[in-house]
Amino acid sequence: METIGTIKRGTGAFWRAGGAVFAGSFITFANLYCTQPLLPVFSHQFHVTPTVSSLTLSVSSAVLAVCMLLAAALSERLGRRRIMILSVFVSSLVVILTAFSPNFTTLIILRLAEGVVLAGLPSLAMAYVSEEFDPGSLGVAMGLYVSGTTVGGMFGRIAAGMLTDIFSWRYALAVIGIVSLLCSVYFWLALPASTHFHGHSFSLKETIRSFGHHLKSPVLFSVFGIGFLLMGSFVSLYNYIGYLLTGAPYRLSQTAFGWIFTVYIMGTISSVWMGKLADRFGRTKVLGIGMIIMLTGGLLTLAPSLVVIVIGAAVFTFGFFGSHSVASSLVGRLAKSDRAQASSLYLLFYYAGSSLVGSINGVSWSLYRWHGVILMIGSAILLSMLLELLIIRFMKGHVD
Repeated sequence: METIGTIKRGTGAFWRAGGAVFAGSFITFANLYCTQPLLPVFSHQFHVTPTVSSLTLSVSSAVLAVCMLLAAALSERLGRRRIMILSVFVSSLVVILTAFSPNFTTLIILRLAEGVVLAGLPSLAMAYVSEEFDPGSLGVAMGLYVSGTTVGGMFGRIAAGMLTDIFSWRYALAVIGIVSLLCSVYFWLALPASTHFHGHSFSLKETIRSFGHHLKSPVLFSVFGIGFLLMGSFVSLYNYIGYLLTGAPYRLSQTAFGWIFTVYIMGTISSVWMGKLADRFGRTKVLGIGMIIMLTGGLLTLAPSLVVIVIGAAVFTFGFFGSHSVASSLVGRLAKSDRAQASSLYLLFYYAGSSLVGSINGVSWSLYRWHGVILMIGSAILLSMLLELLIIRFMKGHVD
């Protein structure tokens, strides 16, 4: 039987561990998404279409999704902490190398490598939180992890936009990599050792059995599907809103467009707040509310007013990060064993959605512009709501 975490909210140990988890997710998402506001720049400089330019993000997400499965398996032998520390340090160095890409092909190869090394943190951090934190504090702890992703993603995108306008995209990526490297030192020093982790030797057969067990669970598979659809929707919105706002009639500069990512602050607020609500009122109820908020925000971006578009993006972001925070904690609660594998499967679907849906929507943009993108996003959210109804049905009679 797995032991229950003892790090409780309100203690010094909670804020130390929570701060380290926040820093780790900050590094991961700053490094992963720093190229997103640069997609129009890459299209112009390397003479590629929006769909091809989006590969700078999609290849990282795709390989990250696959490699997380290996990272989760290796962590059972090598430990969570060691792999997470290696991940944040090496990924920061790769971002710095990316700044020196001589052509688009090299850029794609380095972004692929970025996905490989980043894989060592996300699924393991979720497993670490599930193992080390008290169940009554799990929602807030996962909220801290998700809020780190919002702040990191916001920093990477805003810094990339501003520094590209002032200097160049190469300078921007180099600075982001250096900041991430400094944060990696803090992560290494602050992250407590695992005290409730009990590893075992790596077995491919046992790993496949564990993955198969989780995939056969209707309720877990539905949560995985929600992660796929919601993340795909979120990345799609921010992949192509840059083309909308830097083109006619808005014609925002890279700096002005970069500041739109300040709406990620809404995600920081919602991930912690909705995590608390989930601990109090139940995860499935709060998850449904989050998806309704997402859909409302997406529809608002169809307005011709720049102010309303930004408000819509903020509402959409609030709903997404709140939903992701709740879904993440739901995985940790539902998986009674092999939590690292369950978390990595959730994130496999999550980042697969980022890669596949994010790129496919490039076709929607090319054919029908912004209305086509929002149509695809709205359809994905509605399908997620259907999966949530299945979760409620499967969990009837159980505490969520």
